[in-house]
Amino acid sequence: NYTNTHPAYEKLVNNETDLIIVTEPSEEELKMARDAGVELTITKVVNEGFVFFVNVDNPVDGLSLEEIVDIYSGEINYWNEVGGNDHAIIPYQRPVNSGSQTGMLSLVMKGVPMREPLTEEMIETMGGIIDIVADYDNNIDGIGYSYYYYANVMYYTPDIKFLAINGVQPTYETIGNGTYPLMTAYYIVTRSDADEETLHFKDLLLSSEGMKVA
Repeated sequence: NYTNTHPAYEKLVNNETDLIIVTEPSEEELKMARDAGVELTITKVVNEGFVFFVNVDNPVDGLSLEEIVDIYSGEINYWNEVGGNDHAIIPYQRPVNSGSQTGMLSLVMKGVPMREPLTEEMIETMGGIIDIVADYDNNIDGIGYSYYYYANVMYYTPDIKFLAINGVQPTYETIGNGTYPLMTAYYIVTRSDADEETLHFKDLLLSSEGMKVA
């Protein structure tokens, strides 16, 4: 039973489902649970990397974390400020409470306000932000963000390239060993009052066989 991240948390809090496998909860999702009197149990399953990508024809291959923050806060506005073309940067964003936006705020911005996006810069879906950077009127000026497995496997396109962050390229190896700078994870989340059947299924997911699948 698949939903996007926020609806999954809503269903869990509303006791419509027993277990979800998701990215970390946002502050709003944690508050939603508290307001409903629900305590969440959050268990890490597997490492993941939070990644930035540009059109494959963009000459920029990497950025520092500080440059990423400056781009999304509005301090850097042109690619030639970071070694690219003399074009305005189009910094695409995701909606609040999407898994990608939660990662962006907690892992990257860390309290620094993001610039107000233009209407066309706010992209509703994870696939949509990849599509628009890959083939937005043949424009090479966009930058977007997602999770490595999703962008590299589930919604792969050869028309984007992942940026190295602080000189480290996101790969299975660098994410697996934690040398990539923007590390996150996927989590099993249950209610603290989960029944025995749910906990048994969770144990199976966390077993050696389950971890091989993950």
